Amino acid sequence: MKLTDGNYRLGPSTGRLLIKTSRTGLGRKAGHDLTIEATRWSADMMVVVGDPEKSSVTLTVETGSLDVREGTGGLKPLTDADRADIKRTLGGEALLHTAQHPVITFRSTRIAGTPQSFEITGDLTIKGRTHPVTVHGVTDGGALLNGWATVTQSVWGIKPYSAFLGALRLADEVRIEFEVTELNPVPGPGQSLA
Repeated sequence: MKLTDGNYRLGPSTGRLLIKTSRTGLGRKAGHDLTIEATRWSADMMVVVGDPEKSSVTLTVETGSLDVREGTGGLKPLTDADRADIKRTLGGEALLHTAQHPVITFRSTRIAGTPQSFEITGDLTIKGRTHPVTVHGVTDGGALLNGWATVTQSVWGIKPYSAFLGALRLADEVRIEFEVTELNPVPGPGQSLA
């Protein structure tokens, strides 16, 4: 399906939203670079192909829905127990504090470019703190839309995970990636899909 003017709803049934971490520090060989997937999220897009400035995107991610999908590197493979431990750590007060902050939100403030290559600037709210982020996107032959953004955890009050007295640390910057494989049009005000 080609991206055309209209309103669209996205979520886990139409695409993937991933967080990719990397290691740093003297003990980085002991840890893993992680791929974490948001399993409960939704986004609403209003697209005006000929005038991207009139387009908009809002996104909500449930912080408790982040699951470790892959761990590369490290001295040994990730186990199910490791994945469960990472999920508990992610939800703890030092990182996302999911009990107090159950959602992450993004609201676009400016969209520029074309459906083939675009930038979405907006306000990202994590743990009650809001800062601007720019998302870079393209239309690819494999997926309908895909792209990425870089987020510096400490800007949102997240202290990157560390172990072994700081010898192993997650890098402060994480990469957020999305891939949309299907578009679900939804009627706008006064419109129907019939």
